[in-house]
Amino acid sequence: MRFRIASLFIVFSLLLSSCKEHKDSSSVELITVEEMDSLLQMEKVQLVDVRTSKEYAEGHIEGAINIDFRDKNFENLISTVDKSKPVAVYCGRGGRSAKCSSFMEKAGFTKIYDLDGGITEWKFKGKEVIE
Repeated sequence: MRFRIASLFIVFSLLLSSCKEHKDSSSVELITVEEMDSLLQMEKVQLVDVRTSKEYAEGHIEGAINIDFRDKNFENLISTVDKSKPVAVYCGRGGRSAKCSSFMEKAGFTKIYDLDGGITEWKFKGKEVIE
């Protein structure tokens, strides 16, 4: 009986550690407003706003290019971004940017940062937007 319990414990531990290793190998990282601000100040990322052009015009983070995730040509438009360089994406609250990040990861982008809470959280933390 003890052997069975020990065996189950070992198998369970191995499963948990293998799941963690897989997650750590992801090229997508959910980041805070403060982390995004630091990346932008160091000019280490390409910044992509995946909201509509109307939303973008109402206010966006300085330096962001607008590629609407819902645009029928999204795949062609996002392919103009350099896959070998880090990319930071954001949307209104985080839903579209999460989907975009997943797509970009499958498309071969090496490092993707996704702003947790989107531009809504950015504004809430008192960060500047460009209109």
